[in-house]
Amino acid sequence: MSDEEHHFEGPGGLTGTFQQQASSIRRNGYIVIQNRPCKVVEVSASKTGNYGHGQCHFAAIDNFTAERFEDTVPSSHNCDVPHVNRTDYQLIDITEDGYVSLLTENGNTKDDLKLPTDESLLTQIKDGFNEGKDLMVSVMSAMGEQQICGIKDIGPK
Repeated sequence: MSDEEHHFEGPGGLTGTFQQQASSIRRNGYIVIQNRPCKVVEVSASKTGNYGHGQCHFAAIDNFTAERFEDTVPSSHNCDVPHVNRTDYQLIDITEDGYVSLLTENGNTKDDLKLPTDESLLTQIKDGFNEGKDLMVSVMSAMGEQQICGIKDIGPK
């Protein structure tokens, strides 16, 4: 590996993650279940029995597919937690094949994102763009994936 190549890999082996004790993960936090970055919607803990560890049961929703996952982990063990970032970009254009062109903070364009699959968000973006509104989109990124997750109207063009 050359000096220019930098690969971040968490101690658990998954790219873009870090380790956190299961008992310290809370509702509305993030966790990796079945190699997918998820937002925790429910946490329950069972007490230590005669022969084992206390258990943490997590119910979580995938950040990008909205699929529901569940997992049970001993409370003293570590779990992978994704690094989740949100970045706002100004919407410049929507192509016919469903890609968006976004303006970054440093003045470059970002053209590798597709429109979201969420129908209400998709409708808001398309309607606002067609009306000539100046829109900012929020892009969530985790574990090498990115998706538009929100929109803000910052006024007419």
